[in-house]
Amino acid sequence: MFDLIAARYDLLNRMTSLGLDGRWRRRLVAALAPAPGMRVLDLATGTADVAIAVLDRQPRAQVVGVDPSPCMLARAGAKVRARGLGAGIRLLEGDACDLPFRGDSFDAAAIAFGIRNVPDRARALAEMARVVRPAGRVAVLELTEPQRGVLAHLVRWHIHRVVPALGGWLSRAGRGKDAYRYLERSIAAFPAPAAFARLMAASGLEPERLERLCFGAVHLFVARPRVARPRVAQVAAFDEAGR
Repeated sequence: MFDLIAARYDLLNRMTSLGLDGRWRRRLVAALAPAPGMRVLDLATGTADVAIAVLDRQPRAQVVGVDPSPCMLARAGAKVRARGLGAGIRLLEGDACDLPFRGDSFDAAAIAFGIRNVPDRARALAEMARVVRPAGRVAVLELTEPQRGVLAHLVRWHIHRVVPALGGWLSRAGRGKDAYRYLERSIAAFPAPAAFARLMAASGLEPERLERLCFGAVHLFVARPRVARPRVAQVAAFDEAGR
């Protein structure tokens, strides 16, 4: 499915997010606090927008981008080469649930708009907890369906009506529209923020912060690999924030 929409993926993202997706990714990268020499894992890298954003913020970082879609990786490689960033970004075809890296191999890991599509979310989260060193950060940026707030109805209408219609039109393929119908369904099926935070905690990550963006249409989860029992008060705070 992602191979089918790879050629227009960036344009579709900009259009369906009303141009806000770049800002959201920059918030994700800021949460990772990349420093010189830092090794960052970017899962579901897609066309490498997060990987490029990491080097935009910290040119001396090193990023490994992993994605299961060969066509997405081909687009990513072209963007990386066009920006002259080949020395700082390595792209690999791979599975978030079965990472080919030793434990504590990275200083940080991120996944933007991809955890919804992972068949076993708990396993992918556990893999991130395994490959990131204990003092490192794990950040997850994901689309969510807001249930409260004065603009929640408008945001849900955009997700269920505008996104699939615009995606089908711009992708110029019948199956492209199916892909954006899938996007709509996957957002609706994604757990509430508090429930996802509990899944992170059960998968070896200690949630530290939750940011609610764009009236609840997007959430940024920031955590660390757990080296001790999770702080119950922090998980409870996620319950309150995600309610």
